[in-house]
Amino acid sequence: MKTALITGVTGQDGSYLAELLLANGYTVHGIISRSSSFNTERIDPFYRDPHDPEARLFLHYGDLADGTSLRRILENVRPDEIYNLGAQSHVMVSFQQPEYTADIVATGTLRLLESVRDYQAHTGRSVRIYQAGSSEMFGSTPPPQREISRFAPRSPYGVAKVAAFHYGVNYREAYDLFVACGILFNHESPRRGETFVTRKISRAVGRIRVGLQENLYLGNLGAKRDWGYAGDYVEAMWRMLQAEAPGDYVVATGVAYSVGEFCEEAFSAAGLNWRNHVRVDPRYLRPAEVQHLCGDATKARNELGWRPTVAFVDLVRMMVEHDTELAQQERTLQAAGHKVKPHTAVPA
Repeated sequence: MKTALITGVTGQDGSYLAELLLANGYTVHGIISRSSSFNTERIDPFYRDPHDPEARLFLHYGDLADGTSLRRILENVRPDEIYNLGAQSHVMVSFQQPEYTADIVATGTLRLLESVRDYQAHTGRSVRIYQAGSSEMFGSTPPPQREISRFAPRSPYGVAKVAAFHYGVNYREAYDLFVACGILFNHESPRRGETFVTRKISRAVGRIRVGLQENLYLGNLGAKRDWGYAGDYVEAMWRMLQAEAPGDYVVATGVAYSVGEFCEEAFSAAGLNWRNHVRVDPRYLRPAEVQHLCGDATKARNELGWRPTVAFVDLVRMMVEHDTELAQQERTLQAAGHKVKPHTAVPA
């Protein structure tokens, strides 16, 4: 039985990955940041009390900003595989908190790599590391983007991910660490955070459909992205660490759609015309826009045997159906006299 350690285990990708690893017989340990409120809802369905003799998912307080906690967790967990998914991953927020983004995304990766290097040196154990890259690393580079395409990031988040990528490559070459980097293009699901544009859209569609909301405010409707299903993409992460040698892989569907087209498909799934409800708010425009990202995953297909299984239309409808159910639950609570909190209160 293998043991895996996941940073960012409570996020969208972390939860899908933990579920996959548990299904594959792993013991899984996740790092979570201390908070005054519980933020584990994505993993609650398959989390068991640690006193349960059949429990195989365990949580540890730690932070990519705290190298001491990382070293302590490594010593206690003794993982065979590490998946570094922890990040400040919201692109717009990275413009508002660039120093924090750089510290967690870039320097946090360096702290983790140093911890693993020290751990391997004094234990003699071998650890395989997955480093989460992002299509935002390509930025203004024309599509299709592949592993050899030029990095030209257009946000502090993208810049930090490029730095983290190069740290991983450097430690692979300098210290012979098994570090594989997945350059994942946009991947979505019903577990996506509600401030990300796709979930913001599907959440609004559900609420508009049941009468809880009238309009949806967005930024650049013309930006095109290569959208896949997060459940598919975590399998690619796992496959990278099962390979004979570490490498870097683009993970994408190879087809891009605009934000406006995502809106059209999402509202159509609910029998609505998106143009009657979507409004453009300049406050949601980025200081530097990325207009077109579309990946070429030929290498992942040929070397890892990975292929996406969920089509764009099916992904959008999956999200809309899930969020329509949530909206119906909200409406029921409202009818019973409970105050319904809007889900659109995000910073400009």
